[in-house]
Amino acid sequence: MSLRLRLTLWYSTVLAGVIFLFGVIVYTILSASLIGQIDLSLKAAAEDIIRASSVSQVLDIQIVNIPPDLDRFGGPNVYAQVWKTDGTLVNQSGSIGAYSDPFDAHGLAESYQSRRDAVVRGVHLRVFTLPIITSGGTVVGYVQTASPLRTVDVAKSILLIVLVGGGVGAVALAALIGWFSARRALAPLETITQTALQITRADDLSRRIPMAEPPQDDEVNRLRMAFNESLERLEKLFNAQRRFLADVSHELRTPLTAIRGNVDLMRRMGEADPTSLDAIQSEAERMSRLVGDLLLLAQAESGSLPLAHDLVELDTLLLEVCSEAQVLAAGVTVGIGEIDQAVVVGDRDRLKQVILNLVSNALKFTPEGGRVTMGLALAAGQWVRLTVTDTGTGIPPGELSHIFDRFYRVDKARSRTLGGAGLGLSIAKRIVHMHGGRIEASSEGILGRGATFSVWLPLSQARSPAETRKPVERKQERA
Repeated sequence: MSLRLRLTLWYSTVLAGVIFLFGVIVYTILSASLIGQIDLSLKAAAEDIIRASSVSQVLDIQIVNIPPDLDRFGGPNVYAQVWKTDGTLVNQSGSIGAYSDPFDAHGLAESYQSRRDAVVRGVHLRVFTLPIITSGGTVVGYVQTASPLRTVDVAKSILLIVLVGGGVGAVALAALIGWFSARRALAPLETITQTALQITRADDLSRRIPMAEPPQDDEVNRLRMAFNESLERLEKLFNAQRRFLADVSHELRTPLTAIRGNVDLMRRMGEADPTSLDAIQSEAERMSRLVGDLLLLAQAESGSLPLAHDLVELDTLLLEVCSEAQVLAAGVTVGIGEIDQAVVVGDRDRLKQVILNLVSNALKFTPEGGRVTMGLALAAGQWVRLTVTDTGTGIPPGELSHIFDRFYRVDKARSRTLGGAGLGLSIAKRIVHMHGGRIEASSEGILGRGATFSVWLPLSQARSPAETRKPVERKQERA
């Protein structure tokens, strides 16, 4: 069953229920109102007859004196009968004719007034029975007044026909209108479906669902926007995956080509060449590092990278990294600028890896005689900012938004010469995010002014802010 048909049936069913409930209420109220008016007139006629009557007692016998003409009570459509308690007819309206049975035999057996419907000689009557009670509380007779319900029955029949016919017509009209309304409302969904099928069949993620003109803020338009955003994200992910595969293939092909070339050379020479063996070992280690970095990055992106949650003193860690980086400086000054005491919760080894990646990246692009400075400062809002600043070639402003992408290099030729695969910054970014922080880069793109990488991490509450803000009076600097 299509959604359009289900909506139409749902609307029609709800409307039919509402019309049915409305019809029952109208029919019941009208019937009760008409019968109530007739009951009032019958009761008034019966009370008038009792007021015009009298009860006299001869010896121990009570005699009820009834007016001889009962037709004058209640109007032309009201019939009256007066009965004794023993079932003897005392008097009745002349318009009844030779009819001698009570209108309502059950009413003559009750000691209180009653109202009932009865059928007399094929005529539907409304009967009201009122007992005649003496001042002593004794029932000595009954007055029964009756009125034909022909007019009421006709009115009720007409009303029933109107309600049923009108209800059926209204439901049918509502179903027709609902069908076309649902068809019109769901037409954009058909467009979205066809576009999605075309995208699937053509493998063209660049296509987008056309937006409504003029723009409308409704559910369908929001669905278009959400679908287009999903397509855009999928296109970016697909292109990133394609670039990733291409970059991995290229990165692996380079060491494999070198290894194969050295193997062919040794095969032609007929002996193991130490230089070729060293080259093979170097390329194999490079491949091993690349595979290890890819595995680490995949674990970090999937959230499966195990992390410790220990208290880490960043100032101590920074001093340790500075000592290790000075060994690799190669003519570049590595030092520490402003440094505060700061404690964070995280994995010490992974945070050290982040700092080492940033420092080694700075050393690669800082020429001899340059400077790499590390800093640690407390920031407002219980954050700590770790910075790595260099005086190297810098990063062009247009490249800043891509430097954390996998395999991305600003200077591709020089990066490969230096042995980088373009994964260090991506790994650093993922590790920082897993610690609840963020990493940023800024640069003017001018030679000599270099770049600044900033890592923001949330402070641990293990120490009070007063204790955490004690400066460390230590600096290490070596050419």
